[in-house]
Amino acid sequence: QVQVQESGGGSVQAGGSLRLSCTASGLTYSNYCMGWFSQPPGKDRKRVALIDSDGRTDIADSVKGRFTISQDKAKNTGYLQIDGLIPDDTAMYYCVVDESGHCSLAVFGVWGQGTRVTVSS
Repeated sequence: QVQVQESGGGSVQAGGSLRLSCTASGLTYSNYCMGWFSQPPGKDRKRVALIDSDGRTDIADSVKGRFTISQDKAKNTGYLQIDGLIPDDTAMYYCVVDESGHCSLAVFGVWGQGTRVTVSS
């Protein structure tokens, strides 16, 4: 059974940086894709970053240039680097892992519990 655990959230001032981590356990296959969703208070979740099994990345236009996704396959761990934090980045950040081969996180993904990021001005 796949389990996903995020860490690295916290409270920071605008302009700062955070690196969120996501560790997946119980994986059967090494060809999985991993993504991050953010959910600001009172709003819907939206995908902000994805990295597929070949290492190709996709970053949402709204955060491009500030968010970077990477992974260490040997550790089954992924990272979301957030630079130039702004108050609008305040949200719960969820890591999702899909090893179905479809890389369809919203449909086949296993979700973590989330890690909270709060950005003050």
